[in-house]
Amino acid sequence: MGDPRRAIPRTDAVLAEPRLAKAAGTLGRDLVKSLVVAAQQRARAGEIGPGDVVDEVLARLPTTGSSLRPVLNATGVLVHTNLGRAPLSAAALDAVVAAAGTTDVEFDLGTGERAKRGRGALAALAAAVPGAAVHVVNNNAAALLLCALVLAQDKEIVASRGELVEIGDGFRIPDLLESTGARLREVGTTNRTSARDYAAAVGPGTGFVLKVHPSNYRVTGFTSEASVAELAGLGVPVVADVGSGLLAPHPLLPAEPDVTTALADGAAVVTASGDKLLGGPQAGLLFGDAVVIERLRRHPAARALRVDKLTLAALEATLRGPEPPVRAALGADVGELRTRAETLAAALRSSGVDARAVDSVAVVGGGGAPGVELPSSAVSLPVRYAAELRRGEPPVVGRIVREKCLLDLRAVRPTEDVMLREAVRRCG
Repeated sequence: MGDPRRAIPRTDAVLAEPRLAKAAGTLGRDLVKSLVVAAQQRARAGEIGPGDVVDEVLARLPTTGSSLRPVLNATGVLVHTNLGRAPLSAAALDAVVAAAGTTDVEFDLGTGERAKRGRGALAALAAAVPGAAVHVVNNNAAALLLCALVLAQDKEIVASRGELVEIGDGFRIPDLLESTGARLREVGTTNRTSARDYAAAVGPGTGFVLKVHPSNYRVTGFTSEASVAELAGLGVPVVADVGSGLLAPHPLLPAEPDVTTALADGAAVVTASGDKLLGGPQAGLLFGDAVVIERLRRHPAARALRVDKLTLAALEATLRGPEPPVRAALGADVGELRTRAETLAAALRSSGVDARAVDSVAVVGGGGAPGVELPSSAVSLPVRYAAELRRGEPPVVGRIVREKCLLDLRAVRPTEDVMLREAVRRCG
């Protein structure tokens, strides 16, 4: 018998296969060719047959030219930072596609002259928080950076020791602020800071008082903190970082600060994230006094921190369109979640999968509403499914609890239940 490896098709022959030729036109010839070479190597190693090369390549083709893969979030964390935080609404996705080409982002089609960048998104934000001037930068850290550059360069920022947080991946608020040339004046203690502590520190060299919501942890027990309203009477601007992006009070999150209330209590500037509870794209939102916001907008660093047209489009559509997925997940009915879990578990058991519907607890995540637990329902599977589901197509990320793989449904959209069911079946 001859060497079976001689039957492995040539690279050019595989690339000429109509389906792969079409994929090369969409994804790029180099990407498709790399998958062809990998499949040929598997055939040479005897892992697949020579006639299976094309099918192997087709099975491994990504859906887009990006290495990012869509993931089903069954962790029970609504705003999962490692999974991209808030998923965009259908309206926001449509807006991104429409804005991807040539657009009137800084052009007035009526007059034929230059127009204000992001005017639609800014108008939508202003409508959501009446009376506030608005500016948008690329994330909440950038919003704080801009405040420090404009209001406190070569001056002091007065902040509570208990609010000088680390925001992820080793980045810390004190380091961020001091990188601008501002000096940080820490007051109070880790667990207790009063308005008197701030008042004693405020002086001619104060740029502003910073109030940070410690949104990714809680300090409990013998604690106290000063409110924005108390700090607003100290004679210097108050910058309030509300963290999770609530524009107005939410009935399910009564302890979570919001933009509207902070402004009403006297904050000169309030910063928030766009990709958390607002449910939009990554962005840093600045609301406040018109004179201060204009100073922020005109600072040279604002150009380096500005957002692109896709972010502006998604942000406007999120605000004007229907309820985004994160907000829908936050308000999901527990009884409906339980019904979905029981339906999924029954369908999986009929396929021979050891699946059970169980009660679960979800959280907001993403640095929002620490300590708030949201009752939920999940499908419980043997623990081996956790790794197999992550490696599947589409990848599914659950969580492991007491040696079980739980697929929590609060962050899974009802339209994704069939996809979730089939992903589990393929692992069975």
